[in-house]
Amino acid sequence: MAGGSAADLAPTAVVKIFSAGTAGCVADLVTFPLDTAKVRLQVQGESKALPKGQKAAYRGVFGTIITIVRTEGPRNLYNGLLAGLHRQICFASIRIGLYDTMKQLYAHGAQNPGLGTRLLAGSTTGAMAVAFAQPTDVVKVRFQAQVHQPENGSVKRYSSTTEAYRTIARVEGLRGLWKGCLLNIARNAIVNCSELVTYDIIKEQILKNKLMTDNMPCHFTAAFAAGFCTTVVASPVDVVKTRFMNSVPGQYGGAANCALTMLLKEGPLAFYKGFMPSFLRLGSWNIVMFVSYEQIQRAV
Repeated sequence: MAGGSAADLAPTAVVKIFSAGTAGCVADLVTFPLDTAKVRLQVQGESKALPKGQKAAYRGVFGTIITIVRTEGPRNLYNGLLAGLHRQICFASIRIGLYDTMKQLYAHGAQNPGLGTRLLAGSTTGAMAVAFAQPTDVVKVRFQAQVHQPENGSVKRYSSTTEAYRTIARVEGLRGLWKGCLLNIARNAIVNCSELVTYDIIKEQILKNKLMTDNMPCHFTAAFAAGFCTTVVASPVDVVKTRFMNSVPGQYGGAANCALTMLLKEGPLAFYKGFMPSFLRLGSWNIVMFVSYEQIQRAV
């Protein structure tokens, strides 16, 4: 990421990979309930339209969190956390930890890479991360989407993270573990370009214009702005990704069919279901992630 003086020792790629993976886990621990609320809001209404007069089970991010706590218990806000941590160890390490390395590679060592180079670097590391970490994302989404209310006849889809990996592989094959991979690559190319490039450029401009020094307030500001831009751009793809990855075999003919079904049955606003929890989660995740990332790099 941009910043630092010439006198500073530049962190190695290994340090950046370690820092990104660790910071990603810290950010997930802090923001996971918001992510669970986002997933529940995104999948709500996918099976059938609500009968006339019947209210939606989940309304708003905080209403969703309160409903989950009241009906399922607070532990269910962290359903899929282990898979989420698996995901960050693999995912954040690659897409964020290798961003600077890839940017320099495409820029052939130039000190001030252009926007196109940054976008290409963000797309590359985002695609690499998804290809490697997709099974962890599938399991995380399915755990977060499952409602556990034994008194109403609702049972857990999977009993543990390990059992989920095994069951998906056995029932759906390896393709099940990489379900929605191409869609997720597209989504994360968008997310990475919006998130990392926005953070990179905003931080660079803040330092260039001497509005702040390279410290926590600067990192906070750049991360918050990056979170908002990313949510606006990536929300439609994120909703389709969540629906498709959570679907049972045969429910949708593919990612495009999933998107078309949403459009026809629920209208265009369905693509922005869970926008507020997405923004709250991504904004807060970005702040915790990038502030932690910068601090861990310096500490290591």
